[in-house]
Amino acid sequence: MSKVYLALQDNDDSRYIVEAIIEDNPEATVIHQPAMIRIESTGELFVRRASVEEKIGRDWDMQELHLSLITLGGNVDEDEDRLHLSWNV
Repeated sequence: MSKVYLALQDNDDSRYIVEAIIEDNPEATVIHQPAMIRIESTGELFVRRASVEEKIGRDWDMQELHLSLITLGGNVDEDEDRLHLSWNV
């Protein structure tokens, strides 16, 4: 099974997003690189709006993810409440 991944710019908002992703996907691995945070997981990965809002302390639109997004890998299923990356799931 291949890994899915998401890479974000290393900025203040991304740190909250990464915290929320790790809480929702405890099997995910976080790799800190210069100016970038990469989160990868085997099979699937979720970004949930409610989890990010809890961490960031304000309303958060899923489209705000794209302000920090560098790249992603996997099949994307996105709506207003979550982004689901999957590979052969």
